[in-house]
Amino acid sequence: MSAGLARNWWAIGLRGAAAILFVIAVLCLPSPTVASLVLMFAAYVAADGAFAILAGMRAVPRDERWRLLILEGATNLAAAAAVLAWPAIAIAAPFVRLACAWAVVTGALLLAAAHRLPGPHGRWVLVLAGVASAGWGALAAAADAGNPDTIRLWLVGYAVVFGGALLALADQLRKRHWDQLQLPATACDHLTRSVSCPIPPFRVGRSSRALRGCFGRRVR
Repeated sequence: MSAGLARNWWAIGLRGAAAILFVIAVLCLPSPTVASLVLMFAAYVAADGAFAILAGMRAVPRDERWRLLILEGATNLAAAAAVLAWPAIAIAAPFVRLACAWAVVTGALLLAAAHRLPGPHGRWVLVLAGVASAGWGALAAAADAGNPDTIRLWLVGYAVVFGGALLALADQLRKRHWDQLQLPATACDHLTRSVSCPIPPFRVGRSSRALRGCFGRRVR
């Protein structure tokens, strides 16, 4: 079931890239306000959710649909919609509470999804991403960040760790996918070397029939 996720490693990589771009955008704000952070957070969460759904749905042709990733993506899109639709979210406290709840829920979904991923495909990297998300949510809720500068630091810290973990996971999946592509060629090479067609010397007629039987064509 992990083959479908490995085949679409680039979708996981896009999630990591989106997190790094979010970090750069937040750090480039000269004087962040809660409203500007809210808008950037909503844009990042929506992009991350879309890529998560894409990664889960791309495995459909082989009946390997990763429902937990799709559910995580839907949760992200719902959080982004709530951030944009809730007027009080421009206040620091409600925004921090919503972001913390979102991080805990998505982290739990990633931990559940890690059980379906074999170790060589990067299970522990996905576990790290889930722990980072859920742990950040718990710590940020306990810290009670109240000003824009503190919120910015918390968001940057989350996105750096989470994005780095997803990029590492994408690289691991890419390597596994490449290994899977190499297996058929390697198997054919071993099979070709193991097949032998003994041909008695100086028996041209029988040699032609033997070669024809091995390779399916007449040797002249």
